[in-house]
Amino acid sequence: MKFTKMQGAGNDYVYVNGFVETIENPSELSIAVSDRHFGIGSDGLVLILPSEKADFRMRMFNADGSESEMCGNATRCVGKYVYDNGMTDKTSITLETGAGVKHVNLHVNDGQVTSACVDMGEPVLTPENIPVNVDAERVVNYPIDLGSETVNITAVSMGNPHAVIFMQTLDRLAIRETGSKIEYHPLFPNRTNAEFAQVLSRAHIKMRVWERGSGETLACGTGACATAVAGVLTGKTERKVTLELLGGTLEIEWSAVDNHVYMTGPAVTVFEGEYNVLKVHSIQYAVFLYGSEF
Repeated sequence: MKFTKMQGAGNDYVYVNGFVETIENPSELSIAVSDRHFGIGSDGLVLILPSEKADFRMRMFNADGSESEMCGNATRCVGKYVYDNGMTDKTSITLETGAGVKHVNLHVNDGQVTSACVDMGEPVLTPENIPVNVDAERVVNYPIDLGSETVNITAVSMGNPHAVIFMQTLDRLAIRETGSKIEYHPLFPNRTNAEFAQVLSRAHIKMRVWERGSGETLACGTGACATAVAGVLTGKTERKVTLELLGGTLEIEWSAVDNHVYMTGPAVTVFEGEYNVLKVHSIQYAVFLYGSEF
């Protein structure tokens, strides 16, 4: 299986061209390739596929094999992949995802995509559609009990569920413990992503993210969008902000004109290669047959 390793603000996935490769069990493959010791090493697997309703279709699987509706950073990288590999000559493409069709505007320099702006659509704020089991019109600064502590969450869906927690500082954040408790909290029937945010100014947020099915990652595009929306809902920020993540920065704007959230950020090819999975006593090993770095 030929693959391309790509990253957007440090959020790295293994991308496979479904036009030429057939993947029988993408959940199993995602677990194998994501392993950072015995696999390629990634936050998950992204399949690039034909679509009947858009230019291309994307399926995204987390490191634990679960399928997610949407990944903002992956949308930019898919745009880069299809343009750089000659699958389209358009600099504005439509991409079918589990959260609907997204519009991706590609920024091209010397014949290759370096970044992209994605129209992420309107944020979903009604609890039943996020979903979160809270009887309210919106979930803003809502206290939830984690056992050892109580935190206030603002719930937003950007096609997938997010719980945003604003903190005075991220320096002492025990993200593995707290993030896992929030992900599996009974208020979220489909589990949730968790974002921990520190407001540096009304136009600048520092953030760490715990992704549903993958744990802490260096960035999350939908999480950055959800955090920007939560900043407005709680009165902490303006509608256009810079999100500073462990893997880089994203520019997010929640438009007052059309209510859509726009995300701009980098898309980078790390390397290409060929991957083979050998199953020995139910343990999966990865063998690199060749590879080239960028």
